[in-house]
Amino acid sequence: QVQLVESGGGLAQPGGSLRLSCAASGFTLYYYAIGWFRQAPGKERERISCISSAIGGTNGKTYYEDSVKGRFTVSRDNAKNTVYLQMDSLKPEDTAVYYCAAGGSSLAYDYWGQGTQVTVSS
Repeated sequence: QVQLVESGGGLAQPGGSLRLSCAASGFTLYYYAIGWFRQAPGKERERISCISSAIGGTNGKTYYEDSVKGRFTVSRDNAKNTVYLQMDSLKPEDTAVYYCAAGGSSLAYDYWGQGTQVTVSS
């Protein structure tokens, strides 16, 4: 069964950190581009980061949307078949449901996780 499962969400204070995990079963993340998305209440889902597949000429290339650049870091652990999103210097506006997705390219995603809630509040 192909499945992506996010974990690591929760409540953080402004300026704090969380690390989200995106674990795959039934397929190998190594071959896929992984995107991190978020959807805040009343807003559309937006892609905030992605990391290219670990193969080919774009090995591990990363992208960050401007609002998270310098604060969030995406990384892979191929041995654990998991991708991480390290979120530092969190702001209240980072509050959203966060999703990971896997696809053949960073522009098209085939598999989605169920989402994990991140709330940044004092």
